[in-house]
Amino acid sequence: MKIYLDLVLFLNFAFDFLLLSSVSIVLKRNIKINNIIIGAFIGSLSILLLFIKTSNFTLFILKILISVLMIIVTFKYKNIKYFIKNISFFYMSSIILGGFLYFFNIQFSYKNNGLVFYHDKLSINFIVLILLSPLITYTYIKQCKSLKNNYNYYYKIEIYYKNKIQKINSFLDTGNKLVSPYNKSPVILVNKKIIKNIDDNYIYIPYSTVNSQNILKCIKVDKVIIEGIGERNNVLVGLTDDIRIDDVDCILNMKLLEG
Repeated sequence: MKIYLDLVLFLNFAFDFLLLSSVSIVLKRNIKINNIIIGAFIGSLSILLLFIKTSNFTLFILKILISVLMIIVTFKYKNIKYFIKNISFFYMSSIILGGFLYFFNIQFSYKNNGLVFYHDKLSINFIVLILLSPLITYTYIKQCKSLKNNYNYYYKIEIYYKNKIQKINSFLDTGNKLVSPYNKSPVILVNKKIIKNIDDNYIYIPYSTVNSQNILKCIKVDKVIIEGIGERNNVLVGLTDDIRIDDVDCILNMKLLEG
């Protein structure tokens, strides 16, 4: 039996690219395509481990380490909760996609070597892998996004300020209806480390909590675009360092979704 190393590397790369992309889309990570390509390339090199004489346990550990490296390179490391969530969805996607491919293998193939299936030279499973893997991944992503939209309140947003665009993840707080007392502009809360080159034209908005009253330092941005909602103008950004939700740098205002 002949094994075409370049073909196997390509298949591994495509497979890992789909998995990393699904994690990025489902968890709404603002990840550049270059990071996903580099992570997938690292994963594709794991096929070279098959040519190393070692125990199955050692091979298993090496594969785990490679997957950890893939996740860190692609999504960076922010904290342990962020990392665990990324790698958990990565393995979940792997199991779902791999399970479907195994099913098709049982149905249509005679021989297999891992995820590369053979019948004479190239079996029907090679075609299945190329054509159906994106379809399976798309269906999985669509279902996950549907569940997240139904039960969570996470949105990707773009903040336009001083001819620059800042793309961040946000969380809708249905209790946040803070507006400026001067012109009724809705106020969203953003991690103050996110907005760069802030001028001194601050707007100070009084606000109340359960136990106290305080003043929030705000800036006027050009516009805010909310994924799936649309463009919002006349929005104030309140600068804070008290956002403690995983991978979220903005708390949205309910009034923005009310139009």
